[in-house]
Amino acid sequence: MRGLYAILDVDFLRGAGVELMAFAEAVLSVRPAAVQLRAKSDGPRATLEKLRALRPLCSRAGVPLFANDRPDLAVLAGCDGVHVGQEDVDIADVRAFAPALRVGVSTHDLGQLDAALSTNPDYVAFGPVFATTSKAHPDPVVGLDGLRDAASRARAGGVPLVAIGGIDVARASAVAAHVELAAVIGALLPEEGLEGVKRRAESLVRALY
Repeated sequence: MRGLYAILDVDFLRGAGVELMAFAEAVLSVRPAAVQLRAKSDGPRATLEKLRALRPLCSRAGVPLFANDRPDLAVLAGCDGVHVGQEDVDIADVRAFAPALRVGVSTHDLGQLDAALSTNPDYVAFGPVFATTSKAHPDPVVGLDGLRDAASRARAGGVPLVAIGGIDVARASAVAAHVELAAVIGALLPEEGLEGVKRRAESLVRALY
């Protein structure tokens, strides 16, 4: 995988008054490298319904679908993978439960990165690279220098690195110089709303590839 890792954040879209499936169709039309559903405020049933609705859209576009936090829901929805955080299920437990799932993990400093690399995940996310508003209590910003160090370690471990946090079109090229993928949430939705999502996603894909 290389390029745009699009995160469909249900809470963010709900706050912006944007319908999830219409947004997903616009993003998938440019065939990003991967899509993740993030539904922090939804219960398991609602999250599963959304994953099951996204599954055929992702399949038609040839784009891997990742669930956030929940390997059980990823299996039930037929997802390609699951993304876990530092306080979620361990990668070893995910693989014991669902060996066919790809597994990515969030890291926020070099110690966490090294620990994650030792488990040989399918990818490691590192950040926030820049200040972000997508989390209520974000971790400290690592900056491009921190990202460069992380990229060197991930490359040595043979694991793709996903930059995350505050990445937009203007910053995308600088980020792409160091990593295989960049996760984007808020910058996928321009000021003009849903009408401009495809154009914005296309710009990100070009800058990140």
